Amino acid sequence: MGKAPHPRDIDVIAPNFKRRLSGVTATVVRLVPVQARDIAIVATGPVLPEHVPQIPLSRLITLPRSGPSGARVWHARRNVEMIGGLALKHLLCKRLRLMFTSASQRQQSGLTRWLIRRMDAVVATSDKTAAYLEGPSTVIMHGIDTDTFAPAQDRAALRARMGLPVEGPLIGCYGRIRAQKGTDAFVDAMIDTLPRHPGAHAIVMGRAVEKDQAFLEDLKQRVRGAGLAERILFKPEVPTDRMADWYAVLDLYVAPQRWEGFGLTPIEAMATGCPVVATRVGAFDALVASGETGTLVDPGDSVALGRAVDAALADPARLAAWRIASRQRVETDFSIEGEARALIAIYRELLGRGDR
Repeated sequence: MGKAPHPRDIDVIAPNFKRRLSGVTATVVRLVPVQARDIAIVATGPVLPEHVPQIPLSRLITLPRSGPSGARVWHARRNVEMIGGLALKHLLCKRLRLMFTSASQRQQSGLTRWLIRRMDAVVATSDKTAAYLEGPSTVIMHGIDTDTFAPAQDRAALRARMGLPVEGPLIGCYGRIRAQKGTDAFVDAMIDTLPRHPGAHAIVMGRAVEKDQAFLEDLKQRVRGAGLAERILFKPEVPTDRMADWYAVLDLYVAPQRWEGFGLTPIEAMATGCPVVATRVGAFDALVASGETGTLVDPGDSVALGRAVDAALADPARLAAWRIASRQRVETDFSIEGEARALIAIYRELLGRGDR
């Protein structure tokens, strides 16, 4: 388990109350170990990887009331975690400064707005997100660990080890399998595009919850009906610490979402040198430099999605240039160290306010 500071020395707590993998979970898991190099921070939640500095949820109740600076920072990223922080502060009398990061790009519920008004600091993951918030916020975009997410030295060998086709272009689409994520748009685009590129394969990887199982089965049926079951591959969700390899094997990543709050997958892919075709949702237009690291299309347009993939595969020289530019863009603008420093600056400002 990642080395955690003694409970009395903890300055910042980052809760992650969700059991299943999500973008928020991935953010906490990747960010806290980096932040822990410079500040006494721990995560807490029901399921966290061992390498993350953490304390059990049950330990929150008996945690010393004050931290080394008086108040501690509670950095929530979900409604339930804001509620948890308020409960610890007002019911258990813990000295906390409450902070919330919002990635949503839609009108918030009355409950969410009420909770946010009780925070001491609010962070938005993009300018678009900030526009939906009633009060002031600081914009800090997500970053990526460019040591973990890096180009493969030998993609063919990596593909072979992972049981994937060694030859030909490989196009991926990862994450929750549901209509909001545009998985069907990706599948339809691949059904149309792959016949024009005989050596290419596509991967759909992720989890469909019970209510989306019929949606997933319909996608598989479409693929079988098109005679592409051996070229459009459906793979189960993998743990966060295995994701980098799944991007590194790709020639092109597709983010086909119809709606997104922020969306980490494009910069995860770009960090491994994989160009991206993405829809204009979330923060994608700020992440993907169209014409330099990939292409942007309108959401829900499987035809445009397919054309963008088709054009990318038809020009190997441009695709190779995009690979180099993708990695450089993430190293320059989206490193996790930059995100960690910006958040720690807010933590220190909150800790410096004392107990008031």
